[in-house]
Amino acid sequence: MRQARDGPGAALAMAVGLAGLASAMGVGRFAFTPMLPLMQAAGLLDLPQGAWLAAINYLGYLVGALICAFFPPPPLQAARWGLAAVALLTLAMGLPLGFAAWLLLRFGAGVASACVLVGVSAWALTTLASLGRSNLAGVVFAGVGTGIAAAGLVGLAAGTAGLAPAPTWLLLGSASALVAVAVWWALPARSQAGARGADVPSPIGSAGWRLVVCYGLFGFGYIVPATFLPAQARELVPDPALFGWVWPAFGLAAALSTLLASALFREAPPRRLWAVSQGVMAAGLLAAALWPSLAGLLVCAVCVGGTFMVMTMAAMQEARRLAGAGAPRLIAAMTAAFAAGQLIGPFTVKWFGSGSGDALRQPQLLAAACLLASAAALWPGETDPAPRAATPG
Repeated sequence: MRQARDGPGAALAMAVGLAGLASAMGVGRFAFTPMLPLMQAAGLLDLPQGAWLAAINYLGYLVGALICAFFPPPPLQAARWGLAAVALLTLAMGLPLGFAAWLLLRFGAGVASACVLVGVSAWALTTLASLGRSNLAGVVFAGVGTGIAAAGLVGLAAGTAGLAPAPTWLLLGSASALVAVAVWWALPARSQAGARGADVPSPIGSAGWRLVVCYGLFGFGYIVPATFLPAQARELVPDPALFGWVWPAFGLAAALSTLLASALFREAPPRRLWAVSQGVMAAGLLAAALWPSLAGLLVCAVCVGGTFMVMTMAAMQEARRLAGAGAPRLIAAMTAAFAAGQLIGPFTVKWFGSGSGDALRQPQLLAAACLLASAAALWPGETDPAPRAATPG
């Protein structure tokens, strides 16, 4: 009887987690990436303005992470209201409001995305742990790559068909609204899963702060390709039917990576898995910087897209191993550092100039160096196997 009840509970946690993260991250955070070349082609933005819109979204993500760290909302409320906000703010991007209003909208979408990430992760992962199904966490985190791939395919279709940016934004917002309604209906009225974890102080010692710093370097390392790969591809190959495939490839690699990592590297210590993944990501950035071609950018897309969610999953496992029941606050601190690191990324593009080629090559080299330094810092230390089943809460 218990097994019959557990099945639907695990299925619901996976479905809500996958759909919620797909909307919050694939649209609320990263839909702007495939939309940037479309808005450039329509004469609505140049690259420095695109960097500002990206940066303000990352600033909102930082603010949302800090809110979750110091004033943690109940996970179910954070998931419901955050997804509703992502939908409304994305729909508003399709209105003729102008650059100043877009800044406010992207900031709000960043705040909402952070709240959804914390809320959905806290509820879904703790629910799976309480059912003894922590091995299914890869399905939840595959939602990020699924959302990125879906948003990328929408951008590809819009660019190929010559669709204007405004109706494309409205299409993305409508999809997020459907997810928000479905998740609002599917979530239980109340749940103890993840409800108390944020109230437990996290003993962040030197090992914990090392995770915080390394996670911040990870945020900087991946955000340049995560924001500007399609724009860089457009400079090399103007045909949207070709450059538009870079972002869907990125998302597909991200979606498959967590599933494969959960199946193939279940026994690997999370810290080592995180460090190796950062080395692979650095190799992808070097490929884009030193081999400026569509093939080089596809290599970068696969290397970065295929590792960044594995690194996120491994980092959360390591935080849970170090802090136990206090992991939510350590994860919130790591998320804030990640947001601060990624906030710097778009500004490096502005500092190095406005041309896509030279403006992106130097930040890519700098990001690769930061990732390698972080990997070196992560490699020593605790190497205990990742826990097979995390303790609820």
